[in-house]
Amino acid sequence: MVSRSFDGEFIARTIEKLGFAAVRGSSSRGGAKALISLRKRLERDTSVAFTIDGPRGPKYVAKPGPVLLSRASGLPLAAFYVAISDAWVLNTWDAFVIPKPFSKALVRVSAKIRVPADADDLQMAEFHRQLQAALERVTQFAEEQVSKVGSAEFPLIKN
Repeated sequence: MVSRSFDGEFIARTIEKLGFAAVRGSSSRGGAKALISLRKRLERDTSVAFTIDGPRGPKYVAKPGPVLLSRASGLPLAAFYVAISDAWVLNTWDAFVIPKPFSKALVRVSAKIRVPADADDLQMAEFHRQLQAALERVTQFAEEQVSKVGSAEFPLIKN
């Protein structure tokens, strides 16, 4: 899910060029329709992803959409983060990152979080908190370790 903002348009075009489909919507505009579209994609056995902090931020603060979709679909969710070793950082609310040529990337994915279909509001709040904590863990790890990509600790090719 990609927001309908200007930044979202750039992201949508980029991911579509990489062969992925962009479902447009956010917590502030078109979110319900986008969640329905994402659920239909999951029913067709397609993976989905969110830009988790929404079109207005705050930066790195998860919105509830992934938890709602997990409950509705019965499928687990996970947080992920991509750290870049050398990038241009735009002066936007989210400090949008554009990798420089030959920079390295490190992707970190959290453990799965399973949200039961019968989760009540209190439980949903707890799963949302777990998602936020997972996002913070993967972000911190990837940022701290990206400089080691290509070293003995993080070889580019594993045997």
